[in-house]
Amino acid sequence: MTVPTSWLLDADPALRWQVERDLLELDESVWRATRARVATEGFGARLLALQDDDGRWAGGAFFPGGQAYFAVQRAEVDPPQPWTATTWSLNALREWGLDAAVLRALDTPGRLARGCRWEYDDLPYWGGEVDCCINAFTLANGAWLGVDVEPVLEHLLEVRRADGGWNCDWVDGATVSSVTSTLNVVSGLLDYEQRVGGDERAREARRTGQEYLLRRRLMYRLSTGELVGPWVLPAEYPYRGRYSVLRAADHVRRAAAYDGLAPDERLADAVEVVRAARREDGTWVRDRHHPGEEWFEVDVPAGEPSRWLTLAGTLLLRWWDGA
Repeated sequence: MTVPTSWLLDADPALRWQVERDLLELDESVWRATRARVATEGFGARLLALQDDDGRWAGGAFFPGGQAYFAVQRAEVDPPQPWTATTWSLNALREWGLDAAVLRALDTPGRLARGCRWEYDDLPYWGGEVDCCINAFTLANGAWLGVDVEPVLEHLLEVRRADGGWNCDWVDGATVSSVTSTLNVVSGLLDYEQRVGGDERAREARRTGQEYLLRRRLMYRLSTGELVGPWVLPAEYPYRGRYSVLRAADHVRRAAAYDGLAPDERLADAVEVVRAARREDGTWVRDRHHPGEEWFEVDVPAGEPSRWLTLAGTLLLRWWDGA
């Protein structure tokens, strides 16, 4: 399989260290040195420089400006989600591999505990709120920064649906899960487990959520066998909580590696979707770019080959084909 290794290595430190560790399997000292540069170079340094004096980003927990967002921007009809507030910024820094010690040295966890409130009911930041996806992000970010997020975990366990997954509309009475909410939650649970250590409740919940996705082969409705929707096929980075077959399959791959499991045969259709999107030169293109305010662009325009997606696709096929 053709792999554009040199092209992948010619990347921001936030991506390069993952190429060195996961694809090339270089010595730990090499990729750790590259990962350390995330705090001082490129995307990581740029985003750190945008942090507010009170520890937040863009003056809000999930929306820029906090409650003021709803008074001004919600006057629009279904405005796009902005990606600049605290939760989205923490998600990015965590996914890019920033050493949590950098933010702890700035007392970011403490400053957020003292001065950041959710736009929903003015709830304290590290206690989470009612949205499953938001709480999954909070769980992962809190575990990364060394915050006690046990209450957030408890809430996620409480609102799991009977079918094993999650739905952010549970608060409005939804009784069945959604693939998007479920993927976000199992991703947060995996991150929590990897950082905090074995938690049987988190592990059991994650596995029921993954089973929910696998029963649907990551892309089909269980009731009719039809595609969940055309929106599951295009790939994009940053993921930002959006569902795609590639993102879901990448999660299952990482979870299997953590659990010591072989590839599940129910991934076959999803893997072939990813394989079909691979170009002759071994790259994957960014199919779409969701709208919404962002600090800066971290990937190519839609239609161009993406290093982020190429790494994810390559790792998935290598894992699947090598099983």
